[in-house]
Amino acid sequence: MTSTAAATPTPDPSPLQGEGRIRIVTRALIAFVAAQAALFLLSAAFPPDMARAKRSSPVVLDHRGAWLRALPVEDGRWRVRADLQRTDKTFQKRLIAVEDARFYAHLGVDPLALVRATGSALIHGRVSSGASTLTMQTARLLEPRPRNLGSKLVEMVRAAQLESRLTKRETLALYLTLAPYGGNLEGVRAASLAYFGHEPTSLTDGEQALLIALPQSPEARRPDRRPEAARAARRAVLDKMVRAHVLTEAAAAEADAEPLPKRGPFPTLAWHVAGELAAAAPLDQPSVVSTLDADLQTRLEPMAAAVAAAQGPDVTAAILVVEIKGRAVRALVGSAGRDRPGGWIDLTRAVRSPGSALKPFIYAFAFDDGTLAPDTQIDDAATRFADYQPENFDHVFHDKVTAREALAYSLNVPAVATLEKVGPDVFAARLENAGVRLVRPKTAIKASGLALALGGAGITPRDMAVLYAALGDGGVAKPLAFTETEAKARERSGGSRIVRPEAVAQVLDILREAPAPRGRAPSALTKGGPAMAFKTGTSYGFRDAVAAGVVGGHVIIVWTGRADGGARGGLTGRDAALPLLFDVADVVGAPAIAPRPIAPKSAPGALQRLNQASDGPRLIFPPDGATVQVDAVGPGARGLVMAAGGENLTWYVAGQRLAAEPVSGKVIWKPAAPGFYRLRVVDDQGRAASARVRIKAPAVDG
Repeated sequence: MTSTAAATPTPDPSPLQGEGRIRIVTRALIAFVAAQAALFLLSAAFPPDMARAKRSSPVVLDHRGAWLRALPVEDGRWRVRADLQRTDKTFQKRLIAVEDARFYAHLGVDPLALVRATGSALIHGRVSSGASTLTMQTARLLEPRPRNLGSKLVEMVRAAQLESRLTKRETLALYLTLAPYGGNLEGVRAASLAYFGHEPTSLTDGEQALLIALPQSPEARRPDRRPEAARAARRAVLDKMVRAHVLTEAAAAEADAEPLPKRGPFPTLAWHVAGELAAAAPLDQPSVVSTLDADLQTRLEPMAAAVAAAQGPDVTAAILVVEIKGRAVRALVGSAGRDRPGGWIDLTRAVRSPGSALKPFIYAFAFDDGTLAPDTQIDDAATRFADYQPENFDHVFHDKVTAREALAYSLNVPAVATLEKVGPDVFAARLENAGVRLVRPKTAIKASGLALALGGAGITPRDMAVLYAALGDGGVAKPLAFTETEAKARERSGGSRIVRPEAVAQVLDILREAPAPRGRAPSALTKGGPAMAFKTGTSYGFRDAVAAGVVGGHVIIVWTGRADGGARGGLTGRDAALPLLFDVADVVGAPAIAPRPIAPKSAPGALQRLNQASDGPRLIFPPDGATVQVDAVGPGARGLVMAAGGENLTWYVAGQRLAAEPVSGKVIWKPAAPGFYRLRVVDDQGRAASARVRIKAPAVDG
């Protein structure tokens, strides 16, 4: 007989029990939300102090990215805002691998690093490993505090706040902006330029290791003051790179052998205008890309200094070069040097007398109005205009002359007679329509406005450039552009027409016929010479010597004189400014100077002595220590043809063998990217020659 036990049914949960669980979950959620809200309110009420992040040294670059000048922040510190787009990507990866391997995973505080550091401290009885993340270090740099446990807790809270406000890239950029590198250097860009002489766009392994090591103890490890400590710190970072598998042992040994750098000065090219642009830069802008051309500026500054020195101890000079398209200012030399009287003054902004340099616009307006034609005859004779009686510069009158002759030879009486027809007030108003202000002296003499024809009103060289650029652009005036953004806007803008193109063409034809300076053949007779349309001016008392030219798509303004406006004896615009104008025109039309190689002061290794055949391979190209500019990098590039003396040679780049071309037998190296490389050539007997070279390539947009 079989018996079956009846299954005992499971009792249903009581409705009261279900309601209790829901109530508990609800309360937990409410508590969680309340805690989150409280944290949010506390974070909003007590945010991290971002004042130091907002104060940085603005950097002014030329239109190709070359550093011109930066300005320091408080206490003379160089805090240059990091630009991750211009910072070596390998350096960024290695910095994270060494300092904060889980940087992209944690929320400001790394729990694993915290547990490891706490356990290590308990075992050794002291702190033997750090737990600070890059975010925590950034928080400490924003708000420096004494190094103790309380400060560490505050840093952890601040790190969490930063993580809620910034992206990882923004946090990394902020760290690389505030990190100290010894002395008054803050930020990786300032350190790279001061120690290595270049932006951190491409760094050697040794340079990367030093830049990672310095912020942890910047004063104790300064390479210019404590080289042994710097070398030891660099070696320790290289070892960490090897353990993190971001560097090979061979590369680390080579990096450890790199010489330590010395600190150098920051560039101060285009001192006046670069300082002006830096002072006006927004606080959150890492760089100002100007329209200036560092190569052209480098050539013109010594030329201005030489001309000023030749004209006297109190003389200075200013040069302005403007590309007519977009009105981009390509070079601005504000003075002949800050070591000369008045050298700190930007004389392109100073109001000075233009002498006769505005005469072309008097004739242009007269041609435009139909008052004159280029071949209209004008009396050049002693003439009184009310209470004003001008004379020619040479005190000689020429009777009947054409308007063409009067302008080409800068005769005064015809110019005043023409201005009387145009009307001095109308003349000034038309210039003001171009955005140019004439500064006229107060006088009670009736009809004194006619003196405008001979320099009776002041104008800045910058405004003069605006007017002459209008001549070069068919009579359309636009403001000058000092940044690439402004230049692009000027290209799109319509500008303000002050005179018709036909009148402009007539004036330019006349100015091209003006006699060239002594010792210079007319441009039309010089093969390849620029077709220069130019005008000079000399102010009363020979205080100002001016020359302005339109040539090859550019406007050039040259001024020489004393910064204090003092008189000089006998130096006219033709003698003191025109030769410099022609010299500048030659430089503007010349090809660019190649980048200066980073090379040893002695001969390259392969050329230091005449080797015998038994000495092994002789490396010829590229030579040791050189910088090589290439058109492109990567597999599609033309590449470099390697050259060395010797037989049965094998080439290696960074340990990788280069194969010879099957047809030509040449060894062609196509660098994968810009940067530093170690080359090695070995013969069949194992003898070798090596070189360390730097590859530079044009920057790629985007």
